[in-house]
Amino acid sequence: MNLRHAAAVLVGSALIAVGAAAPSSSSPSTPSVASGSADTSALFPNSGLAQFAAAFTRSQAAPEMAPPGANDWACRPSAAHPRPVVLIHGTWANAHANWSGLSPVLKKAGYCVYALNFGAPVGDVFKARGHVPESAKEVATFVDKVLDTTGAQQVDLVGHSQGGGLLPRWYLKFEGGAAKTHRLVGVAPSNHGTTASGMASLAKSLRVLDTTARMAGPAAKDQTVGSDVNTRLDAGGDTVPGVRYTTVVTRTDEVVTPYRQQYLVAGPDAPVDNLTLQDACPTDLSAHLGIAYSPVMYRLVLNALDPEGARTATCLG
Repeated sequence: MNLRHAAAVLVGSALIAVGAAAPSSSSPSTPSVASGSADTSALFPNSGLAQFAAAFTRSQAAPEMAPPGANDWACRPSAAHPRPVVLIHGTWANAHANWSGLSPVLKKAGYCVYALNFGAPVGDVFKARGHVPESAKEVATFVDKVLDTTGAQQVDLVGHSQGGGLLPRWYLKFEGGAAKTHRLVGVAPSNHGTTASGMASLAKSLRVLDTTARMAGPAAKDQTVGSDVNTRLDAGGDTVPGVRYTTVVTRTDEVVTPYRQQYLVAGPDAPVDNLTLQDACPTDLSAHLGIAYSPVMYRLVLNALDPEGARTATCLG
């Protein structure tokens, strides 16, 4: 058993232990979030972490596994939803761990959904460790494949943490992504980096603090405040013309700190909606990992992707 595999087992076991202590919202009469129906899990602040833990544990056996609903290459966008949605996971996560909640929700809503793994060798559970500019090239290749396969003109990007912040913004600004992207929705995005304590908090949450120095990769440094990547990316403003931006932020984020670092400032022809989870549901205290499984987040993302069909987000999603 190598270091990364051992750490992965440790992560899954520890997160399951944390999640097991959380109040459960599941019952025979409660619809499953994965089915696309709203449930009451947003009322329990630790339930998202438990779901993340379960998905991460499943991914250990097959690290390249897509989340449910994603990567149906026969899917063709509809008139109602003409743009495929590309999901971009966060640092030290993978597509299945990050998106097993949102992906089936989007699929049920009628979207063609795609999710890539990047930033680590094939077979590694901990992904998104690579240098952000290099990972952006992987995103570019994947988006081109989605566009070529579906015949769509543009995609919508939805990402978590690194996948909703520095990485897609680099793709838009330096890899030609602006012309191919209609909207970027960042969930707990690392838009302007985080303090070193934020990256340490993520390692602590994943119970891999002792192995972080050996497995972190360049992405950890790239996401600290004042890094070369942040400096180059923020020069000239937060946005690029022609793309619409939405951030979905939680005030209880312990990783991208301070949480206001996640908000964006609109630029020319680049409107921004900065949304805060607790404004929609004060009792949803989802932190950095748990927000990936918040039904309130699902509703806010659905609203961002389809403003004309938007519904008021509540604690039930």
